[in-house]
Amino acid sequence: DGYVARLWTVSEKQVAAFRKEQGIKPAFRMVDTLHTGKYIPYFYSSYSGKNDSVKTDTKKIVCLGAGPIRIGQGIEFDYSTVHAVKTIKASGYESIIINNNPETVSTDYTTADKLYFDPLTPEDVMNVLEFEGAEGVITSLGGQTAINLAAPLDSLGVTLLGTGKKEIDKAEDRELFDELLASVNIPRPRGAAVTDVESGVKAAAEIGYPLLVRPSFVLGGRAMQIVSKETELRKYLTEAVNIDASHPVLIDKYIKGKEVEVDAICDGQTVFVPGIMELVERTGVHSGDSISVYPSFSLSESVKQTVLDYTEKLGLAIGIKGLFNVQYIVKGEEVYVIEVNPRSSRTVPFLSKSTGIAVADVATKVILGETLKQQGYVGYSEKAEGYFVKVPVFSFHKLRGLDAYLSPEMKSTGEAIGCGATLTQAFEKAFLAAGMKIKRSGTVLLTLADEDKEEALPLIKRFAALGFSFASTGLSTLFLKEKGFATQHLGKPSEGSNEVEEFIRAGKATYVINTRAILSGVHYIDGETIRRAAIESNVQMMTSLDTVRALLSVLDERG
Repeated sequence: DGYVARLWTVSEKQVAAFRKEQGIKPAFRMVDTLHTGKYIPYFYSSYSGKNDSVKTDTKKIVCLGAGPIRIGQGIEFDYSTVHAVKTIKASGYESIIINNNPETVSTDYTTADKLYFDPLTPEDVMNVLEFEGAEGVITSLGGQTAINLAAPLDSLGVTLLGTGKKEIDKAEDRELFDELLASVNIPRPRGAAVTDVESGVKAAAEIGYPLLVRPSFVLGGRAMQIVSKETELRKYLTEAVNIDASHPVLIDKYIKGKEVEVDAICDGQTVFVPGIMELVERTGVHSGDSISVYPSFSLSESVKQTVLDYTEKLGLAIGIKGLFNVQYIVKGEEVYVIEVNPRSSRTVPFLSKSTGIAVADVATKVILGETLKQQGYVGYSEKAEGYFVKVPVFSFHKLRGLDAYLSPEMKSTGEAIGCGATLTQAFEKAFLAAGMKIKRSGTVLLTLADEDKEEALPLIKRFAALGFSFASTGLSTLFLKEKGFATQHLGKPSEGSNEVEEFIRAGKATYVINTRAILSGVHYIDGETIRRAAIESNVQMMTSLDTVRALLSVLDERG
């Protein structure tokens, strides 16, 4: 319909109405996976052939899946979809899934009462809804792909179950969200939404560098960057994104602090928080690429209480009905809201397994009308025995064009979980499950940004105490020698030398620690060469000192 509308220069609604007037509607063909000829509730739409889908009189609820897997949206979102469908079935409804990813559990035809393997577009979803006559559709349990369909479906008169379109806008529209935060007295980093380059430059001058910049309404931090000066901002606004009134760019003051994440459920009257997760890597690294820990390990009781208070205020003020995710920055005892996602998040499976609470199931019951009190969930629950750690898994070997430096743009393609009586035990199990090579002796190659050198010093001392030797490049060599450490100096490409790359590829480095300047905005091509050499040589490489600190906790304990 959209393509025809563009050719005819009319609206998509007009094309859809004309098509239906002419009796042009898709048939839903059965996918006979068993080749037996028996009825299997697995369908795809086609404009040829007969309709195989059999309608029933049972009340139906449609749940939208997460679509194709890509960086930022993976199997974690399918977890919520599948659990939602099971709860829908148990509640007496006919459950219907629309999804188009064959590599998920939700597209196993035995998961729901009916599976429609069709694209997640307004046109294709409407075709199914009109055929089935469903009570409504759930858009909040399939990640950003599903919730992006809330607005077009709402405009077409579809009943959205759970959080409605107006409530979604309160969370995702920058202006509305800022107004809401002001009304409940919750702070956030100073920022602005801009629609052209010059307004962006003006806003940046008022806010102050460094800045976190990103497009609105995206998942996985796509095209998100930290910029440190006007030239970088202009380049970003002109080259990295499409900016106009319909696609504003969000500009926020970058605050370096701890990052905290909360998944919560709101029924319109009360809010339930299954747990608070603390991220190991500080702000500047996408939460999906950070090591996540439950329960929190360094937050004060006052900070945790503030996080809980803010989460409750946000859920009720926005009008959430179901799951929502909140990300916070903690600097000292101050807590700032980064964003609210009025949907399921990628941490729902981790939190569910860590707490023993079926988070998606509880949220689905709320969407279907059961209150949290009726389910026995109120307030805050933190009953973990020991610690649970989620570690990201990367595919840099296969994604050769992707720089391995951790940044605000998500790059991980999977995750692994470890649990233990102590945080260190959980770290070790999670690291091993994620494929990290934990070696207790050898050589640490250090290539550090100037702003990280002093912070790295205690970590260097811990490596030295464990018996590690050092190699380094450029100013990192001078720093080590000034602090009294012996190190092997290696030349780098910008100096006309391949020593550092050859050192890594020869297997002489046990760990590579390579950090990049955030505050100064000065980046060198040498860093990318070093990171790529480490990846291709299967050498454990870390770009965040917080990750190094977590690894050292394991090495220190094992000795």
